[in-house]
Amino acid sequence: MMFLKSPLLACCLILASCTNIPNQSSSQIKTDWPSFGRDYTNQRMSPLTQINPQNVKNLGLAWKFKSGVSASFQATPIVTGGVMYVALPYNHVVALDAKTGKELWRYQHERRANWKMCCGPANRGVAVSDGMVFIGTVDARLIALNAKTGAKIWDIDVADDTALTEDATSLSKSDVKSQKESYGGTGIGIAMAPVVYRGKVIVGVTGVGYGLHLDTPTKDAPLGAVVGVNGRYGRPGFLAAYDVKNGQRIWQFDTIPSQGWEGVFAETTSDGISLNRDIAAEKANLVNNKDAWRYGGGSAWSTPAIDVNTNTLFFGTGNPSPQMNDISRPGDNLYTVSLVALDTETGKIKWHYQQVPHDVWGYDLASPPVLFNYIQNGQSIPAVGQASKTGWYFVNDRATGKLLMKSEAFVPQKNLFAKATKEGTVLYPGILGGSNWSPSALDEKGQMSFVAGIHAPIKYTLVDEPAKEGKPAIKYAVSEPTKDARWGIISAINLATGKLKWQVKTEQPLMGGILSTASGLIFTGEGNGNFNAYSSNTGDLLWQVNVDAGVNAPAISYEVDGVQYVAVAAGGNSIFGYTAGDNIVVYALTSK
Repeated sequence: MMFLKSPLLACCLILASCTNIPNQSSSQIKTDWPSFGRDYTNQRMSPLTQINPQNVKNLGLAWKFKSGVSASFQATPIVTGGVMYVALPYNHVVALDAKTGKELWRYQHERRANWKMCCGPANRGVAVSDGMVFIGTVDARLIALNAKTGAKIWDIDVADDTALTEDATSLSKSDVKSQKESYGGTGIGIAMAPVVYRGKVIVGVTGVGYGLHLDTPTKDAPLGAVVGVNGRYGRPGFLAAYDVKNGQRIWQFDTIPSQGWEGVFAETTSDGISLNRDIAAEKANLVNNKDAWRYGGGSAWSTPAIDVNTNTLFFGTGNPSPQMNDISRPGDNLYTVSLVALDTETGKIKWHYQQVPHDVWGYDLASPPVLFNYIQNGQSIPAVGQASKTGWYFVNDRATGKLLMKSEAFVPQKNLFAKATKEGTVLYPGILGGSNWSPSALDEKGQMSFVAGIHAPIKYTLVDEPAKEGKPAIKYAVSEPTKDARWGIISAINLATGKLKWQVKTEQPLMGGILSTASGLIFTGEGNGNFNAYSSNTGDLLWQVNVDAGVNAPAISYEVDGVQYVAVAAGGNSIFGYTAGDNIVVYALTSK
């Protein structure tokens, strides 16, 4: 572990983190969990220390709430002023007494009829500010509720569903997948928890990556095939800011620009790894695809981080559209699979860093970005970190986007950036990651990042049939899970060196996220229902409890009346076949 060279520098780092708190008094800064990542840095580091490595074994159930909505549950609870606000599946919202779990009010969401959900019923949570609770919905709406009563204040449409969607008619009749029934499909919606900043509620849309999802998930085959269907499907994604008072849109940033979207036709990643592109063929194909930006993709999956000193917002973007099929989208497909920095007041771009130009593997930047002061050669540099689906942790300069550090791989890697073949190429990490949407946690003082990872080998197969009998040629790629072992891994990454300090392997791929505490603990859950506490210094398992559903959401910690609590939603994850449920479980020390 790296130790800071001066007490003054350490104090500056702690102060920098404490200034990034939305609408909180000095007492609430320590005791509440007022925003998705606790504060605008997204560090998910609780300053509370009552629960520590010595007494964590004494944690017991303080209260449990059954919501009555059993489905994939990914929300981060928000706690402020003694009240816990939780987004349930299908965008219902409950307010609970944070000390007892008593239900105070409930909002029942009525979805628009016949709306096709992109990615299931789950969302990542609410934002609470200005006496209101804000939620983005699976049917692409942004809603403001009264924080005391749950009554609706305003309800706006963020996007419509008029974009053409893909179907199985484009598949080869000789491909058995053409006879399968799609389950996920594509439909625009909102998965991220909003963030409120300077009178604006900021949220982005998902479901614009456009690939055909086949087969219903099962326990043995949790992810069906994903097919890169060629065609003019979809639209650009976007991130937008709305007035907290009335929902009026203030600005919108489209993740695919109408000019310059093709980029520079990069042959490698920024650090020199070949992307195996046929640049000549892409440039020749550009003539017939000058309007590719209209269908470009680039979902916004996770809640942005915000630098309050420079009014800069950082967020990650998803894959281009069509997914895994680049026939109709030559070029780098800006700004997909990128970390993007925007001006919070205007939505104008400051810089972007594209991790994977011209992505055909599904390497979205799904895990939320994290702000911290990075120590390099004794100097403190404002930086932004991100745990990637490619299996590396990236650290970029917050002012310029320059890559400062890329860690060693925290998951196994094989055939990374390989093209699909007719025989099928096994690669990992594949479309699942790496690190998926699970938030990482960061210890700024210790310069350590804690990442929840996935090992899930993917077979990447090319279907390529020439034109015949007046029918057009058929060409597409398919990603589907192999029968190889899948598992999860927790990694502690030394940010000073990029080296792994320790790793802990879990039975199943990890999906949900990590909580870190100043006392030296990290908490995370598993799909089998285990909820665990580890030493952040050594990775030793110090406490474990089992819940009757998958613990696949990020945990939080807060304090009420001098008692520290650890809370997490437990409702499983359908993509991995983890047991569904409707639990919010909260733990506290039973003895000292």
